[in-house]
Amino acid sequence: MSNPFLWLILTALDIYFWIIIIWVVASWLIAFNVINPHNHFVRQVLYGLSRLVEPVLGRIRRFLPDLGGLDLSPMVALIGIIFLQRLIIWLYVNYIA
Repeated sequence: MSNPFLWLILTALDIYFWIIIIWVVASWLIAFNVINPHNHFVRQVLYGLSRLVEPVLGRIRRFLPDLGGLDLSPMVALIGIIFLQRLIIWLYVNYIA
């Protein structure tokens, strides 16, 4: 893949994938009282992560059924990112290259 635009798009999707993973792990760590959300630095990091993931996860949550305390929106978003990456590569290989 020598196309710099393709590399940029795939890298941005990779970074967003890992931001979602970090947000999920951080939410688990807060739920199990491993990290203190009252710490100023931790609160700022969580706020920044939430600002990055909530626009996508909020839209996904609107379409998912209510499962009580189980939030499947991060999993749907991660599967969507993987699908989008593979679709972009497939389109590039079959139609552009």
